[in-house]
Amino acid sequence: MSPDGTGLINSHDRLTGSAGESGADATKFAEAENQWRERLHRLPNAVRQELVARQLRSHLPDRPIRVLDVGCGQGTQALRLAELGHHVTGLDHSPTMLADFAQALAAKPPQVQARVRLVHGEVEQLDIRVTRESFDLVLCHGVLMYLADPAQALEAMARALAPGAMLSLLVRNADAVALHLGLRSEWDAALAALNTTRYVNRLGIEARAHRLRDLSSDLARLDLNLRHWYGVVTFAEFAAMEAPVPAKAEFSQIVACEEQVGRRDPYRRIAALLHLIACRNDVAGGGRRGLRD
Repeated sequence: MSPDGTGLINSHDRLTGSAGESGADATKFAEAENQWRERLHRLPNAVRQELVARQLRSHLPDRPIRVLDVGCGQGTQALRLAELGHHVTGLDHSPTMLADFAQALAAKPPQVQARVRLVHGEVEQLDIRVTRESFDLVLCHGVLMYLADPAQALEAMARALAPGAMLSLLVRNADAVALHLGLRSEWDAALAALNTTRYVNRLGIEARAHRLRDLSSDLARLDLNLRHWYGVVTFAEFAAMEAPVPAKAEFSQIVACEEQVGRRDPYRRIAALLHLIACRNDVAGGGRRGLRD
């Protein structure tokens, strides 16, 4: 869950705290988390999850791979990957969200359950909690915007990547925040958003958006090459914030439209979220371990 710059918390991002939260901050995060859970089945989140799943699937090899989902939340993407035959480790700081994940997992066939491991811990504890394992794919969706030190988290995730492995990031698009505010006639906030990537949601929790060029540079410094990037939720961001998921035929039309604009300029540059696919340079010289462009 993430603020979209309007003071509203919507269902696009996972809300995650840090180990240094004060008691007051922890309470705010818990309140926001409950609101986010209520929005899971509304249209923007459903579109987001479907788009990200399709974008990921186009890059996955046919063989089973090892996946780490950092800030896995209720496990939407992790469960989809496990159902495809991949082995998934989910890390999250929230016992409530992990309990939701475990409940959803319990309804899956035994062979799917056997492919999933849940770990309770902060993103900052990544090296410790996953015992320095290496993974073929690391997901970090809707998490970086809430971390005190995103660079540190990126470094930890880079260390968790096997040679040639892939990192999937979902972040708030800083270049679109002012546009979306302007479309809602929130002129003061729109002006402010032109000059900063920081904002505060209605519960007083500060977050950050990311610019594509800046994040690309951050990845390059970690020896990660940005291979593809997509816009996620362009029209549905301000057309249906609170709408329920419609009937199958209409939902398919919405996803088809969003999938197309998420791959095309100029539309993807004004999407609410950016989905970045980066690959670790294979220092061993053995290729990219089957991860496809």
